[in-house]
Amino acid sequence: MIKMTLLAAAVIVAVFAALNWLDIDRTMRADDTRVGTGSAIAASGTDDKTSTQGNAGDGFVKPSKADLKKKLTPIQYRVTQKNGTERPFNNKYWDNHKDGIYVDIVSGEPLFSSKEKFDSGTGWPSFTKPLADGNIVEVTDKSLLMTRIEVRSKYGDSHLGHVFDDGPDPAGLRYCINSASLRFIPKADLKKEGYEEFLVIFE
Repeated sequence: MIKMTLLAAAVIVAVFAALNWLDIDRTMRADDTRVGTGSAIAASGTDDKTSTQGNAGDGFVKPSKADLKKKLTPIQYRVTQKNGTERPFNNKYWDNHKDGIYVDIVSGEPLFSSKEKFDSGTGWPSFTKPLADGNIVEVTDKSLLMTRIEVRSKYGDSHLGHVFDDGPDPAGLRYCINSASLRFIPKADLKKEGYEEFLVIFE
């Protein structure tokens, strides 16, 4: 019985890994086609060729496509703009345990806190909840022959990752996020970087 349970678990892990590698391969060849429906860009009637200036809160804006190509690394651009997926266990923040917050690499809007980060064993940064709910947009993603919930930033419209219902209590959620979509700001730098309001969560 134990052997059958272990075998079933191994099969599930293998299938999940295969689907994620398919996602990586698909997005490496993708053009500007977006996954899912209802993204912040689709709702606002803009695309990645234009800036969202004039339609962002607290000064968070999406730069133009040309500026993004100058600002972002190839992996950051592929993940945030082409709905890509970085490799697990081979990314910047999956095992980062420092106190601080994670902001959108594109717009700078605050997204997650180290207080809600946990080790999910998946090889990607995982969080139980967003730092600011208003900065997260959830989109139905029906790629890879399954239905998932994609997570995007509100103002930058960056692809961040997906949210699953297999997280820890009490909410039971796991926000599985690409490091390439994030910039980490250590607790010591929050005031200098203009995020002083979030110091209170570390007191």
